[in-house]
Amino acid sequence: MASLCLESRTNDCRNCYKCIRHCPIKAISFASNKASIIQEDCILCGRCYVVCPQELKVIRNDEDKVLDLLAKYECIASVAPSFISNYGINFSTMRKALIQLGFKDAEETAIGATITKRAYDDLLDKNEVDVLISSCCHSVNLLIQKHYKEALKYLAPIDTPMAAHAKDIKKRLGKDKKIIFIGPCIAKKDEADLDSNEVSLGITFIELDHLLEKKGIIFDTSIKEEKKECSKARLFPVSSGVIETMERRNQAYTYVFVDGVEEVKRVLEDVIAGKIHHCFIEANSCHGGCVNGPVIDGKTHNLATSLLRVRQSAGKKDFVEPILTSEEASHEYKSYNVLHARPSEEEIEKTFEKMDKKDPKNRLNCGCCGYDTCLEKAVAIIQGKAVVEMCLPFLMAKALSFSDTIVASSPNGLMVLDENFKIQLINHAMCSIIGVHSPKDMINKDVSLIFDTTPFAQALGGYRIYERKLYLTAYNKYVTLSVNYDEKYHIIIVLMRDVTKSETEKAKRAEIIQKSVDITDEVIQKNMRAVQEIASLLGESAAETKVALSSLKDTLEEDDND
Repeated sequence: MASLCLESRTNDCRNCYKCIRHCPIKAISFASNKASIIQEDCILCGRCYVVCPQELKVIRNDEDKVLDLLAKYECIASVAPSFISNYGINFSTMRKALIQLGFKDAEETAIGATITKRAYDDLLDKNEVDVLISSCCHSVNLLIQKHYKEALKYLAPIDTPMAAHAKDIKKRLGKDKKIIFIGPCIAKKDEADLDSNEVSLGITFIELDHLLEKKGIIFDTSIKEEKKECSKARLFPVSSGVIETMERRNQAYTYVFVDGVEEVKRVLEDVIAGKIHHCFIEANSCHGGCVNGPVIDGKTHNLATSLLRVRQSAGKKDFVEPILTSEEASHEYKSYNVLHARPSEEEIEKTFEKMDKKDPKNRLNCGCCGYDTCLEKAVAIIQGKAVVEMCLPFLMAKALSFSDTIVASSPNGLMVLDENFKIQLINHAMCSIIGVHSPKDMINKDVSLIFDTTPFAQALGGYRIYERKLYLTAYNKYVTLSVNYDEKYHIIIVLMRDVTKSETEKAKRAEIIQKSVDITDEVIQKNMRAVQEIASLLGESAAETKVALSSLKDTLEEDDND
């Protein structure tokens, strides 16, 4: 089984929802802050690949497979006619480079386009169909096969130019030849995978660039080529190009073209509803046609330049090379089983409630989430393709409510200033500190009216203030002040905690302690004086006793001697 043609790398997803916004069928799921392609829904139009700012949509790289095929087989390159819009070179120059790369030969896919458009004319000549939708674009074919199955009966049962060309080459040159398609389309990889018996591989112009670079091959622009008159099918890659190459012999039909998946979807809906009759519809998934394919190098030239290059290269007559008949170019397109059960109205209403959109007035259909309507988003949530938090108005309301609750309920004073010291936000706690009734009275007022601006100027200069203790004389309050300057948003954030009560109680405790110390000191002093007096008296008494005892001793000693 072939690997996926287009995948999502999710590690660096930044939740911008751009891929969802641009995906015409919303084949993107979003979960765990990561956007991923829903492969069974995807039609490989490549829009997500083109718009992803993080370049997280990755096309399968088949360069090694090309080199392996070139080494083992005789390979013929089928080059999409949009090559001239991408490279601005003639086909002889392209052919020489491809032969140098290892191809046996190279031909223009426009040869297959000639077969396809002839088959369209032949089918319309039979008057057996009411509406016929071109089958050249594989993305459009996938759109019908997966998402508009009711229109499948109107899809032309004819090969794409790539498939018709591959069949024609094998009929002319042998079935052993390996065909490698080169073009601007991601979907062609999938088409080649589905019918590898005809086309062995489909690669993009980007892969061709890498292969040529690896081999050191440079386009030889010195090769001159006269305009080939039998090359009308080179018009296929531009809007209305298919119709312009057709004979349109049956004038009972109206011939119209439509570009872009969104417009194709609308047309398909009208066809299914029976609003369109007797019409041939040329349908392209890319605006402007294949010259505006997802891997076309749009950096070096614009769409107008591409259109001019293709139109100037096309001749007035058909290619004469193809030998494949219209009958041999037939193809049966089958439907895919892509089912997404439609949720009940009850489920949708419950989801609206989770999205804070129970009231229809809150269903803004702003498209920020990537979905065109809030209803589509609700259905996607139920189907597991989206999450409630993808709604920007919901997130903003939630964040605002959350921040308002924090600001309003905070016991500490909070104030936000701009760089000119104008008050942008102030809460009730701060108003209480300065004796103001309502925060509304202070918005856009100069903070110098209520506070000394020195600490705010210090913060603006890069000095962060944290828990600085201040006494606000004007308000007779003690506070701790924290000030921080946010350079990113150019705001000064001020936090102020009223510590008047604690500071007052601390002062009272200090006063009580000091009085206790003073009383204690006084008692100690009195006791010391008493001790000293007692000690003095005891000292005199002891001295007199000593004298008396000494005298008695001397007397007794004298008597003893006698």
